[in-house]
Amino acid sequence: MKRLISMLFLFSLAPVLLLAQDAVPNPDPSRQIVEAIERSFARTMAERNFEAFSHFIAEEAVFFSGSGPLRGKSEVLGAWKPFFEGPDAPFSWEPERVEVLGSGDLAFSSGPVYGPDGQRVATFNSVWRRGERGDWKIVFDKGSRYCE
Repeated sequence: MKRLISMLFLFSLAPVLLLAQDAVPNPDPSRQIVEAIERSFARTMAERNFEAFSHFIAEEAVFFSGSGPLRGKSEVLGAWKPFFEGPDAPFSWEPERVEVLGSGDLAFSSGPVYGPDGQRVATFNSVWRRGERGDWKIVFDKGSRYCE
């Protein structure tokens, strides 16, 4: 009987333990590295540093845009250069979720995009690939309108 009571007690705690697990920050160092890289990438827009921005883009990157996909680093940079003109950034972003494959070579980041007034206007989704030298570059990027 004591064993049955102990088991029932443990099962009653399961939902609480699962919720607590979600509240604990993910200590995975790969995830933390990619999150820091995404934040550095976003900072290039805030600091108006187009050259730094370009270092985060893979040669074969595909960025989805309203007019169709931008294929390759050169095309992506050509389309994004106007966003870096002028003293004020037209938008900003920050990672909200980052996940890394067990291999540590591919990562996904997603989060809010804010307009110049600070209001959320979109959500970005990016796929990062780790290179042979350990550097991370974006291979896919797609934004979507924000819906409440």
